[in-house]
Amino acid sequence: MSRVKRGIVSRKRHKRIIKKAKGFWGQRKNVFRRANETLLRAMRFSYVGRKLKKREYRGLFISRISAACKSSGINYSGFVNKMKTLQIGLNRKMLSQLAIFEPKAFAELVAMAKK
Repeated sequence: MSRVKRGIVSRKRHKRIIKKAKGFWGQRKNVFRRANETLLRAMRFSYVGRKLKKREYRGLFISRISAACKSSGINYSGFVNKMKTLQIGLNRKMLSQLAIFEPKAFAELVAMAKK
């Protein structure tokens, strides 16, 4: 049986990790073991960061809708509750966009909610 040399596969994997670790400090950028553990940690932080980003944007949308509702004379929770009972399925992102860029359309939604 012929002998299989595996250096090419390992080298390719190591180079891929080292390439991703570009810009890290010290051995973290050019020693495979250090680069690999640092990358795993960095990727975990980036995953958590993507979830936090969604959370923060939702809070921003809510504060924008709340400000627009207050200027129209209704509170945020009452507005969202009326939207649910009227079965208007606009998400918070779209409502905040309407509040900023289409104030007339948002005023119509508020009028529907006040009825």
